[in-house]
Amino acid sequence: MPTLTTRTVGPSRARSVIVSAWAVPVLIVGQFAMVAVVPVVVLTVAVFRDARLRALRWWAAAVTGLYASGLAAWAIGPDRAPSLSKDLNPVLAALISVAAVALAVRYHWLQRR
Repeated sequence: MPTLTTRTVGPSRARSVIVSAWAVPVLIVGQFAMVAVVPVVVLTVAVFRDARLRALRWWAAAVTGLYASGLAAWAIGPDRAPSLSKDLNPVLAALISVAAVALAVRYHWLQRR
């Protein structure tokens, strides 16, 4: 009878991190910024729960902070657009995308070492 160990849980969590990291810039650039909240949350929770992904915590915090600031500005703003994608500053969208790609590249770089 197989038992559940940390070895079987680990790759699944790591896979969710890398898929989420690549999904964030795709969704932001593809004008689905509100849907990007799902991979941002998955990315943040997975990185902060897994001790083996400790090296990615600063990058995950950067992605989450940048995305949260754009989401808060959209939610609080008086002249709110009907979608987050239309109201998101292009510079902020680029920063979110760059931070997510940097996290993904850092993950791949750590896997090679």
